[in-house]
Amino acid sequence: MSADDAAAVRRLSEAIACSVTRPWTLMEVCGGQTHAILEHGLDQLLPPGLELVHGPGCPVCVTPPELIDQAIALAGRAGVTLCSFGDMLRVPGGAGDTLLAARARGGDVRIVYSPLDALALARAEPARTVVFFAVGFETTAPANAVAVAQATREGLGNFLLLCAHVRVPPAMETILAAAGNRVQGFLAAGHVCTIMGLEEYRPLAERYQVPIVVTGFSPVDILAGVLLCVRQLERGEARVENAYASAVDPQGNTAAQGLLRQVFERVPRPWRGLGSLPDSGLALRPEYARHDAGRRFGLPAGEATGPAGPPGSATDGASSGDSHAVRCHAGEVLQGRLRPDACPAFGRACTPETPLGAPMVSSEGACAAYFRHRRTRHTAA
Repeated sequence: MSADDAAAVRRLSEAIACSVTRPWTLMEVCGGQTHAILEHGLDQLLPPGLELVHGPGCPVCVTPPELIDQAIALAGRAGVTLCSFGDMLRVPGGAGDTLLAARARGGDVRIVYSPLDALALARAEPARTVVFFAVGFETTAPANAVAVAQATREGLGNFLLLCAHVRVPPAMETILAAAGNRVQGFLAAGHVCTIMGLEEYRPLAERYQVPIVVTGFSPVDILAGVLLCVRQLERGEARVENAYASAVDPQGNTAAQGLLRQVFERVPRPWRGLGSLPDSGLALRPEYARHDAGRRFGLPAGEATGPAGPPGSATDGASSGDSHAVRCHAGEVLQGRLRPDACPAFGRACTPETPLGAPMVSSEGACAAYFRHRRTRHTAA
């Protein structure tokens, strides 16, 4: 952090302390923001009573076991190459199996850095069916739409998507509508809003009377968002505010939005830790069925295998396999109901080398963030 940024952080933390007169609970939506908060100790700069909790802001973490199991099954098929981002290879499916284990068994699983890499592979190996495991929020969906549109133009019928895209606003609404919700304001993910703009968030702010502040990822960005959110709460306001105007236009990227509407349609989608949420997923439209791995291979649409929240349910993550051992509480972590280092398994049975749940695997997972930056702390929130 530069000297100028450090000075700005001090000024902002002092302004936040001067603004807070009562306890408030805010949730940052993005896993990248969670890592920045912990890396720089921003939560420790906040006044007593102002709490930051961590939301389901990691697309790898919320990908349900059912879809991971489908990816593992595809990787084991003859003639199929399963392409994925590296983070997904160690995320457990419903029975604890992983794509990494599938590759060790002989499955053709390859790490790529873009759907266009998978498209190039399909072009170079026409005898193989190349399936890209399309995981991500609205931020990464346009690149997958581009890849599908290009495959259609080129007639590359051997390029498919296994689509696991999810949308952020339905998850935020699920958290706000849940019994016992403590979240009184949101720091919204700036990269998602770069694509989608602000309009989808205005009904949430009005309906649930919560401020939603679009925030960037640096320490200065995050604390500036916290300050704006706290000031709204203290004044009794509840509106959408843009603290990341350098990157986010209120209308978003309209060209990218048009491409998403062209290629994808909104569908129900199961989320790990939250259950099945209506209109929370993106699936390929029927006119692009030729590139849909689910349709090509007759895969089930899938619903969440258990209710959101109970520790040890299928939506939480894996257990250690021993009925007497500590279980994974990833579902509660993803809902912001449990701080990672308050989980009995954290740093003991569950580490990045031996993860029980997705939040300890992903580079944006909250448990991984705590392990990396707060591994010696085990106090409950």
